[in-house]
Amino acid sequence: MGKTSTAINLASTFNGEIIGADSMQLYRYMDIGTAKPTTEEQSCVAHHMIDLVDPDEHFDARQFAEMAREKIMKLYARGVTPFVVGGTGLYIKALVNGLFKAGQSDTHIRNRLKEQARIYGSDFLHKRLSRHDPDTAERIHPNDTYRIIRALEVHELTGKTITAFQQEHGFKDNRFRVLKIGLHINREVLYDRINHRVDVMIDSGFLDEVQELLDMGYPDHLKSMRSIGYRHLVDFIQGRCSWDETMRTLKRDTRRYAKRQLTWFKADPEIVWREPGQLKEIRQLIKKFLQAECRCNNKNLRASPQLE
Repeated sequence: MGKTSTAINLASTFNGEIIGADSMQLYRYMDIGTAKPTTEEQSCVAHHMIDLVDPDEHFDARQFAEMAREKIMKLYARGVTPFVVGGTGLYIKALVNGLFKAGQSDTHIRNRLKEQARIYGSDFLHKRLSRHDPDTAERIHPNDTYRIIRALEVHELTGKTITAFQQEHGFKDNRFRVLKIGLHINREVLYDRINHRVDVMIDSGFLDEVQELLDMGYPDHLKSMRSIGYRHLVDFIQGRCSWDETMRTLKRDTRRYAKRQLTWFKADPEIVWREPGQLKEIRQLIKKFLQAECRCNNKNLRASPQLE
């Protein structure tokens, strides 16, 4: 919705490189359905944290925070401005403020929950999570087996919910000094763009991309394959849904996901909201921020990378 083009424009202006903060764009072979920056776009400005793992490999917010932090510090040492760009709020929060520690894991509990998910389905465990931790359950999709199992595992191990751990931690580490800029678009315009983008993805070969992933041996129960778009097209390919119904639910669920993203970011009082067309104002915000950082450096104070 203008995020990629805006980020490339700004990074080019301020000698920057882009740190991707999208939980799906880190998967290889998943390009069209994740709206991954094209080869041409990546040639304009260097991108990091893209195409890191295969679709059947585990990757979480903690790993992202560790890897992204290392990338940012290397860029900072070279005098390059890091722009963190993406819509996965938890990844950005983990990078900027750290993550809470929810205790050790237990292989026996995890394996038992995995077996229950295999037999009864992820929705069965999601309903159980709703009873123990309704706040966390509301944030996790019923098909997100990994996060459901982790939340239940933490509850069994500690008697506390992940929500409680998050509230105690408060994401208070403040690892960086940051400038947060959010792009605001009228909701009706946003939804129209989402519907159009889905049509463009289909015309660009999204269905073939999903079929190729299945042909490569990536099963439909993987976390990556249960994400928006991929699970919808898998259902169509495997005959569980008509094409018209597939398109209807794909657009609907994409709109709902965008709404959840907006709710997450609107809760952050540090974000400065601008419209994509307000590039002049956004550049001025960044310029003032970087000038303040330079003053800190001149006074031998500890300065941290700039993030968007």
